[in-house]
Amino acid sequence: MAGRRERVVIIGAGPNGLVAAFYLARAGLPTLVLERREVIGGTAVTQEIHPGFRCPAVLHSIGPLLPQIARDMQFNKRAAARPDLRLLALHPKGHSVRIYEDPQRTAAGLMALSSRDAKKYVEFHASFEQLGRAIRPLLSVTPPDIDHLTIKDYLNLGRLGLNFRGLDKKDEYRLLRWGPMPVADLAAEWFETELLRATIEARGIFGTFAGPWSAGTSAGLLMQAAVDGRVISAVFSGAGPGGLTDAMAKAASAAGAEIRTGADVMGISVSGNEAAGVVLRNGEEISAGAVVSSADPKQTLLKLVQATDLEPGFLAKVHAYRAVGTVAKVNLALSRLPSFATISNGAEELSGRVHIGPDTDYLERAFDAAKYGDFSSQPYLDIAIPSLTDPSLTPRGAHVMSIHVQYAPYQLKKGDWNSRRNELAEAVLKTLSEYAPDIREVIVARQVLTPLDLEQTYGLTGGHIFHGEHALDQLFAFRPLLGWARYRTPIKGLYLCGSGTHPGGGIAGAAGANASREILRDLKG
Repeated sequence: MAGRRERVVIIGAGPNGLVAAFYLARAGLPTLVLERREVIGGTAVTQEIHPGFRCPAVLHSIGPLLPQIARDMQFNKRAAARPDLRLLALHPKGHSVRIYEDPQRTAAGLMALSSRDAKKYVEFHASFEQLGRAIRPLLSVTPPDIDHLTIKDYLNLGRLGLNFRGLDKKDEYRLLRWGPMPVADLAAEWFETELLRATIEARGIFGTFAGPWSAGTSAGLLMQAAVDGRVISAVFSGAGPGGLTDAMAKAASAAGAEIRTGADVMGISVSGNEAAGVVLRNGEEISAGAVVSSADPKQTLLKLVQATDLEPGFLAKVHAYRAVGTVAKVNLALSRLPSFATISNGAEELSGRVHIGPDTDYLERAFDAAKYGDFSSQPYLDIAIPSLTDPSLTPRGAHVMSIHVQYAPYQLKKGDWNSRRNELAEAVLKTLSEYAPDIREVIVARQVLTPLDLEQTYGLTGGHIFHGEHALDQLFAFRPLLGWARYRTPIKGLYLCGSGTHPGGGIAGAAGANASREILRDLKG
């Protein structure tokens, strides 16, 4: 395909699809992005949930753009804000943990709970900063093909090896040991305060079908450290996550990409084991020199591609790829800011993430419910109130609250999501009421998104917000499948660029940037 100038068609206008479109168009390739919905952004979108109230529909905090992507798309820092108080963790008995941008300030606040934890937190923060710096290059490399290593692969692995050798002995040992560990064990090694432990553990289990005692959940912390050297991320875009994806779309369009909404791709055309284009639900056929899907691997390879176009053994592996969601969303339109017990300055202290999940056992019990096919009656909640940083989202004095709810399994043992969605919302509000007793009094409207809604509305197979589990056997050279982690598929000219590829979900645009590099290598030779 070297030298071909035919159009590149990208399926999906989420962050990864838009970043891939930007790089491909900037390189001079005619690029067309097709988005099924009438709005761009995928799961990173801000939408009206009640007249005058706009709220992040799915993701309320987006992984920071990698510096190179931000520079290339000329975002600088205008599209994102980092609150000084990254996270406020609440406890029903009244005490709380505050994680600040400044680790010394965090440690000072921890003194009231544990002088030992206050001292250990500074070391903990420094260690993760060092580990993040060492593994950060992983995010922007193409995973190697284990059976066919190239010179580029050896160079990338060599750089990582040098970074590893640059760590002190303690951090070398930690990096090797922590990845496979349950995050509960890691947190317990560092801290004695249960609320602080649970706050750390939550970052390892966020968005996964796993509890804090599940093996390999510490990998989630290491991934976060690689992004920005922190365990707790709180990056909020102006106008919500939709503000970032709108900026991405403008950058891609300025580079020459065309973006069409309301263009529902129902199939990928294959001729002679080569992608030839796409077919829209309205019957329109669009030819292409390459097709790039930012949809998840199962959606792409099991629904958009005919089974006869792929080898049965490969299809069996795609079927085995784990993408069973455990996340629901409850979005609230509020007449005013609710009163949280023990918080004196709500506007300041609620501007970052708000964590509800007081201890390890609480988080594990919430996961236990999902294991046996039910949603948790006392869920772990990750909350944001984006109207505190962007008042334009709501009428004057009003607010919106975005609540990530875990755990809520895609498949319920009893009943179905259409009949039980209000039951889920009531469980969330009952839990939230323990911390904000007047929450029901200030609710103007609510929106409930179940895992089934996430699948049907946003095209997420199994309702999985990361396009597949973040587990050691589904990361890096194993994402989505061993031997197929380099953004290509067995069909020539068909590529994957979504969160189901390396480096996974929650890191805005990285997979799209990596995929575009490989696509350009193939198309431009």
